[in-house]
Parts: sequence; structure tokens; C-alpha cells
Amino acid sequence: MPTKSDDCTEPSSAAAIAMDGVRRLVRLLRSSNMDSERRTGITTAQLFVLKHIARCPRCSVSDVAGRTLTTQSTASEVVARLVERGLVSRVISETDRRRATLSVTEKGLDVLRAGSPPVQDELIAALSRLPMLQQEAIASGLAAWLDAAGFGDVAPSMFFEPETGSVQPSKEKGK
Repeated sequence: MPTKSDDCTEPSSAAAIAMDGVRRLVRLLRSSNMDSERRTGITTAQLFVLKHIARCPRCSVSDVAGRTLTTQSTASEVVARLVERGLVSRVISETDRRRATLSVTEKGLDVLRAGSPPVQDELIAALSRLPMLQQEAIASGLAAWLDAAGFGDVAPSMFFEPETGSVQPSKEKGK
């Protein structure tokens, strides 16, 4: 006699709400990225980083990582693309040769004027307006969800930036 497998059970309404939320976020981020590329020629992630460098002239890559809520490695990759395009200048400190300061060039300022506010800023601001308990619940819930799906060890990157390495999610479910 056949048994009902887990594959045949309907997901919970909470799962449907969560998936719809992810779909809305992806749609919003994709649309914002396409708009950014059309208006400015750069991704919304690059525009997001460029805007934060403009807000904090002579900042370091570490400062950018902190302000954009990403890793130093990821911020460094995006900054390198902006420097390569002539939108940001990188100057090695005269007092500490290990430190480089970043500034937006005139060309970068033109790009900022042409772009719309990055959606990441709106999402971060909205999250910060939520009570701390909700912020922590969202963060821990997302982490637990990704871990349960076997994707908890996939390195984060900035939205719609080219990947530098392959994404190799763990195939082990339910860890």
C-alpha cells in the first residue's frame, strides 16, 4: 500500500508567505538593478557602494564594508570595479602604506546624479525602524531557513554583482 511521502504534503501558509516575500524582494532588487544599469551603466550594488563612498569621503574599504553591511572582501571587489571604471579614486595613505582612502571622482558624481536611490538603502532603513526583537527574528529566521535548506554555507555577495567563485551549496539537508 502506497504511503504519503513528504513530497506530497502541502507547505504551510507561513512557507507561502515567506516564499512570496522572497519573490517580492527578488523582483524589487532585479527591477532596481535593471533601472540602475539603464540610467547609470552600473549595477545597483555598485551604485549603493558609490553612494556610501560619497557620503564618507576618504573612507577605507573596511569603512565601506561596514556601511554597506557586507564583507570586506565583497566590498573590495565592488570598489575595484568602481576604480576600474574611473568612478572612484584610491589613494594610498602617506602615513600608513597599508591604508588606502577612497573618494568619488567627478565622473562618479555624474553617475550618482543620474541614478535613483539604491533600494538597499530603503531596505536597511526599513529594517532599522523595526523593533530590535523583530530585526533579530528576521535575521535568525533567514539564517535558520538557509541552514535547513543546505544553503547556510553559501557565501553572500552583493546583489546582482558578477560572481568571482562558484556557488557550491551543501547538499546535506536538515543539518
